[in-house]
Amino acid sequence: MTKYMDGNNGRETLQKALTMTSNLRPRRPRRSVCGGNISRRDVLCATVCLGLISPLLAMSWQNAHAASEAIKPLGVSEIAPGLFVHQGRHELTSANNLGGISNAAFIIGEEAVAVIDTGGSYRFGQSLRAAIKEKTDRPIRYVINTHMHPDHVLGNAAFKTDNPEFVAHYKMSRALAARAENYLAAAKNLLGDAAFEGTEVILPTRSIESLETIDLGGRQLSLDPQPTAHTDNDLLILDERTQTLLLGDLLFVEHIPALDGSILGWLQVIEKLRKVGAARAVPGHGPASVSWPDSIAPEERYLQKVVTDIREIIASGGTLASATKTAGFSEKDAWQQFDDYHARNVSAAFAELEWE
Repeated sequence: MTKYMDGNNGRETLQKALTMTSNLRPRRPRRSVCGGNISRRDVLCATVCLGLISPLLAMSWQNAHAASEAIKPLGVSEIAPGLFVHQGRHELTSANNLGGISNAAFIIGEEAVAVIDTGGSYRFGQSLRAAIKEKTDRPIRYVINTHMHPDHVLGNAAFKTDNPEFVAHYKMSRALAARAENYLAAAKNLLGDAAFEGTEVILPTRSIESLETIDLGGRQLSLDPQPTAHTDNDLLILDERTQTLLLGDLLFVEHIPALDGSILGWLQVIEKLRKVGAARAVPGHGPASVSWPDSIAPEERYLQKVVTDIREIIASGGTLASATKTAGFSEKDAWQQFDDYHARNVSAAFAELEWE
C-alpha cells in the first residue's frame, strides 16, 4: 500500500487526475449495462482507482504465494529404518539458518511419530514438520527435548496443532522458564523480526524423573534423565528397535562442546555412557549418525584437557583471566567454532574447579 499511495508523486498524480475530471464539460449521461448512468468522470475515476488497486491485489497474491512457498521440508537422512535426522549447521543462529544449528530427528512407529528436538525457531520447526509429513501421515504424539537450549526447543510451537505431549527431563521446565525471556530476546535479535515470527517457548507437559518407555506402536523409546553434565536437564533417548542412541548435546562431534552444567559431572556421565551398547549414535551437533562409543573420545579428551590445565593454573596461583588465554588451547585446531565457545567453557569450568 505504501508503495502506491504514499509520497508526493502519488498525491500529485491522483490530484491531476481528479482535476482533469472536474474540468470536463458536462455531457449527456450514457446508460450503463447495469441500468445506471455513467459519465466520463466516472470512467476516469474508476481507471485511476483500478490502477491503484490492481498492483495491491497482485502484491497480496504474491505475498500469499510466498507464504505458501516458505514452508519447505527440511532435508533429512534415514540413518536407520524409520529414523530420520536433519543435520544442523556449524554456525551461530541467524536469519539465514533459522536457528537450525543443532541436529533434529524424528522416529516413525507403527502408530505414531516422536520428534527429537525442534530447532531454534518456529519457522525451522515448520520445515521440520513438513519433512515429517512427507514421510508419513501417522500422528505426531510426542515432541521430546533433549535439554533446554534454544537451538533445540524454540521450534516446539510449530507442533502445537498436533496436540502432542511435550516431553523432557524433570528439571527442564524450571530451567527453561527461568531463561525464557532472555532466550526469546536473543533469538529475535539474531534472527530478525521475519525469521523470528511465531517463535515462543513451550514448556514440557510430561516430565521424566527416572527411566521411562514411550511406545510408538511396535517401537519403544527408552528415556533416561541424566545427572548434571552438559546442562542440569540432559535426557538420553534410545530407539530400542534400531539400537540408536540420541544423545542431544551430551555428544558433540566436530563442533566444540559447550558447557552449561558441570564439567566434572559431564566427564562422569561420559564414563557411564561408554558402557551403553548401541549400534550408532546421533550427536546434538555433528554428523547425522556416528559410530559408538568411539565417537565420544574427542569430546572426553577436550573436557579432560580443560580440567587438567585449569587445575594447574589454580595450583600455581593463576587467575581466570590467564586461564581463558591458555587453558585447553592445545585443542584449538581440533574443533569448529572454538573461538565462539571455548572461553565460556573455561570460565564455567574455572568457577567450578576453584572450589574443589
